[in-house]
Amino acid sequence: MTNYKRKLGTAFATVAVVANAFVPLAAADTITINGNAADSQNTVKVEIKNETKVDQKNNANFDNNVSGNANTGDNTASKNNGGLVQIGTGDASVNANIQNSANQNYASVDCCAQGDMEVKIGNNGAGSNNYAKVELKNETKIDQDNDADFDNNVKYLNAKTGNNDSNKNNGGDVKVNTGDASVTVSVSNWANANSARVGGGQGDEGELSLKIVGNAADSDNTLKFENESEVDVEQDNDADFDNNIDGDSITGDNTANKNNGGEVEIETGDASVDITVDNMANFNWADLNCGCTFGDLTVSVENNGADSASELDVEIEGEQKVDQDNDADFDTDVDGESETGNNDANKNNGGADSDPAIHTGDADFGANVSNSANTNGVGGDEPEWPEFNWGGLNVSLSFDLGDLMDALGL
Repeated sequence: MTNYKRKLGTAFATVAVVANAFVPLAAADTITINGNAADSQNTVKVEIKNETKVDQKNNANFDNNVSGNANTGDNTASKNNGGLVQIGTGDASVNANIQNSANQNYASVDCCAQGDMEVKIGNNGAGSNNYAKVELKNETKIDQDNDADFDNNVKYLNAKTGNNDSNKNNGGDVKVNTGDASVTVSVSNWANANSARVGGGQGDEGELSLKIVGNAADSDNTLKFENESEVDVEQDNDADFDNNIDGDSITGDNTANKNNGGEVEIETGDASVDITVDNMANFNWADLNCGCTFGDLTVSVENNGADSASELDVEIEGEQKVDQDNDADFDTDVDGESETGNNDANKNNGGADSDPAIHTGDADFGANVSNSANTNGVGGDEPEWPEFNWGGLNVSLSFDLGDLMDALGL
């Protein structure tokens, strides 16, 4: 079983749910032309039509713009005379988290009720004209459409503890110590899932009996039975994700130049940029178990009188059609910089026992982009769908329809 399960905080979600639990109009148990006198004209026409149409459409347009700046650097301690000159910065961190979820359709409909049916022309008098016609027509159409457009701009995220200056100091030690700088960006996009179940495994259960029996001589007997079933499921998804991410983490660019006396030391913290982008879009699943045919079929023309004319015409047609289309366009641009270098300690005069020192922390840049798109499934096990988070309420669409509707207050 394919597993698409994710847990996402929801910036916005659109869910369309249709639970069609009604039972379509069933055919009558017994349709009979029976025991009519000689030379009678007897006609029965029964037409049962059932049409179910579900149209679900979602459109989501998200535009998220995030910028941020954390700065403990850009400090200056210069031209001091005597004593210890020291710059020590704290940590600077910027965290951006965008979670978008949108567009879910679920439809469950019954297609046809297949009870037991008997159609009989029997025991009618000589010279009678008997005609019975039964038409059963079932049409089920489900149209599910999703359109999602996510535009996430995460730019100008700067975490800075560097760019400190301690120059032209006279006497004592000169120290520049920076804290850590980190930028963390997480973008999760999930959109467009359709699930359709037609029939629920209730097809092929009824029994059908068609009989022309025991009619007298010279009778004219016609029985026509027509059963038509059509199921059409159309599922369309269109997803367009644009992710533009830019982040800089700097602990470097420090200077300690032209100092006289004492030790000169620059020590930077760690600089890290961690960017994660997770895109998931366009999942279709359909289960069609709706033949709308009869499990047991009995057709009988027997024991009719001399020179009788008997015609029994049976036509059973079934068509099931699934059309699943996905279109995904992911555009992810990631630009990040992590810097602990570009430090200067030049032209310092600290005596024979004083050595200028520069110690940089670690610089780390990590980018992880995951894209999943365009999955179609017909039949088999129903997939596990993502979980939405509506204001702290987790709703799993996996689907227990009753639980889902209770959770939604429907």
